[in-house]
Amino acid sequence: MSLDAYRRVRTIAETPRAQEYRLMSQITGEMIHARDAGLNGAALVPSLHRNRQAWSTFSSLCAAPGNKLPTELRASIISIALWVDRYTSEVVAGRDSIEDLISVNRAIIDGLANENLQAA
Repeated sequence: MSLDAYRRVRTIAETPRAQEYRLMSQITGEMIHARDAGLNGAALVPSLHRNRQAWSTFSSLCAAPGNKLPTELRASIISIALWVDRYTSEVVAGRDSIEDLISVNRAIIDGLANENLQAA
């Protein structure tokens, strides 16, 4: 079976939460790898950009009419996304560390993992 066929099957079989878990794990892994490689400031832009895009997408989805998540959860996700956007600029400028972004993502990953375990 080709790799593309496997990806199609995985996409069909994965729940949205499992997809979010996989995406956040990949992005967080990239940020950890960049940190461990000693990168800082503008050198972190590729991994930070991907993280910012994911959070922007989560925020847009939460703000969309018809989103079925509880209002409080949607508001929290939007708030985190806004913080990620602002904080990322501080990291790129070299005024802050990537650590807090990694910590936030890990907390989200842990929550998604627990949700996936409960659904199984």
